[in-house]
Amino acid sequence: MFKFKKKILYPFISCTIALTLIFTNAKISYAIPWGDLIFRGIQVIQISNLSDQQEVQYGSQIRQQLLSQNNVRLYQNQELSRYVNQIGRRLVAVSSRPNLPFQFEIINNNEVNAFATMGGFIYLHTGLITTASNEAQLASVIAHEIGHVVARHSQKQIRQQAITQGLLTATGLNQTDVVRLGVDLAINLPHSRQDEYEADNLGLEMLKSAGYAPRAMVDFMQKLGQTSGRVPTLLSTHPNGLDRAIALDKKIPRSVAYNGDGLDAQEYQYRIRRLIR
Repeated sequence: MFKFKKKILYPFISCTIALTLIFTNAKISYAIPWGDLIFRGIQVIQISNLSDQQEVQYGSQIRQQLLSQNNVRLYQNQELSRYVNQIGRRLVAVSSRPNLPFQFEIINNNEVNAFATMGGFIYLHTGLITTASNEAQLASVIAHEIGHVVARHSQKQIRQQAITQGLLTATGLNQTDVVRLGVDLAINLPHSRQDEYEADNLGLEMLKSAGYAPRAMVDFMQKLGQTSGRVPTLLSTHPNGLDRAIALDKKIPRSVAYNGDGLDAQEYQYRIRRLIR
């Protein structure tokens, strides 16, 4: 019964989108055939509702393109990789998508940055890892990036860019376009203000649920905001850093701000010692 209703629902929504376009924009109604308008509606819905398997497949292809085009160069150290993945898995376990096969990789780049793509692929720059003062601060960034994946922000951005670039034609948005847009978004385009706040809130909840000191997220944002000279890449690609820190601080009761794991700076320095030699 559910599948039958779902089959009826998609065409109905698509027709609604098509009719809305026709009656609200006379030029479009004459320029584009009804069939094309309906098909465009279906394509938008499909991009927004990728299965977990499809999402991972696209994320894997985006990763391959990032590596093959020399956009990123991975930092090869098994000990540090295990450490980062240990933190990541601890956070994923308390997320709303614990069954997604997340991967956490380190990019050999001194810029303070991190980003995520669909499918649970999280990338952390070595510059970010060495800038964090303790494990809880690093975990706060990882939690934020997991938040983007959990909320499917990459799919949302790809859909918006596909519409802007006129890629949703009668033939649909093909796999090559999805991967190309995914690579471009990962490297060049910041998330919207709304997406950043949502990822912050999701990340903060994961941080607390995983047992880390929640105030670490605010401390790290403030640390970046107080950096003299060039604005850290993380703040330029993730806008409104200080505003977000203030908003997060209001959500953390003073009595529990530093209750939790990951505050031992000396232990953290030992764990990332390969990077600071």
